[in-house]
Amino acid sequence: DMMREAQQGTHTLRSHGMTLARTHMHDWIILVLLVILECILLIIHPFYRFVGKDMMTDLSYPLKSNTVPIWSVPVYAMLLPLAIFVFIYFRRRDVYDLHHAVLGLLYSVLVTAVLTDSIKNAVYDSLGDVICHGDKSVIREGHKSFPSGHTSWSFAGLGFLSLYLSGKIRAFDGKGHVAKLCIVILPLLVAALVGISRVDDYWHHWQDVFAGGLLGLVVSTFCYLQFFPPPYRTEAWGPYAYFLVLEAARAQAQAQAQAQAAENEAAQRPPQGDNGEEEDGGFMGLHLVDNPSMRREEADVEAGRVPSRG
Repeated sequence: DMMREAQQGTHTLRSHGMTLARTHMHDWIILVLLVILECILLIIHPFYRFVGKDMMTDLSYPLKSNTVPIWSVPVYAMLLPLAIFVFIYFRRRDVYDLHHAVLGLLYSVLVTAVLTDSIKNAVYDSLGDVICHGDKSVIREGHKSFPSGHTSWSFAGLGFLSLYLSGKIRAFDGKGHVAKLCIVILPLLVAALVGISRVDDYWHHWQDVFAGGLLGLVVSTFCYLQFFPPPYRTEAWGPYAYFLVLEAARAQAQAQAQAQAAENEAAQRPPQGDNGEEEDGGFMGLHLVDNPSMRREEADVEAGRVPSRG
């Protein structure tokens, strides 16, 4: 924890933002393509499910307005998590956490949206002995029943937020703080209530809602695990990229420390070859054993002091 606190504030939008964006440029390009694909899926006409007269008992429900308006879904499924990501960034100053949380959330929602609308538009059947009258837009939405888009979007965005918060508060750290689960469950509860409202409003059957919720939750889990460790891991509070950068910084600091230590040791080592004389390399690298008494006799001869012999 102390090391983590010491490293916070060193990776900001200004210092690392552009480099990080360039590193993930291909991810952002694919994200734009997903947006274009989703727009196409929303424009094309959905499939016509077969409707027979004997099926009307299961389909004849009163037309009700949406308890959860369509415009509100991106607000609570995307803008709310994004606001929480930005708030945590200003607390921790970790651009890796902000970037990967935003990218993971957008991928979670858009992949879910593409899959949902692809399934809605996948089957075309114009046969049937029932003619629908009324608002064309209502009839069009009636043919886009499976799966529930409200529910899949809700679980994609709020499911990702639930995983993100569970990592940040370390809900599964083994210390038994069960109150943390309330924070983890709250986004999932909101998504579930949205799904229930779709059944209450007679816009979907429970099978549509169940499939949409399962789809959104599975996609959000896969997208989250692309960038963050599982919530039960010790390092679940940060993205994988943060720990990789931290490890690289440690390795660089260790290498610099070793180089500095080697330089200091070399500076303290006494110089070789006194009096300007070159060090004798010996014959083919071989050196004779130094004899101190022989060195003293040579010195006496040079000084004119010849030792007496007997």
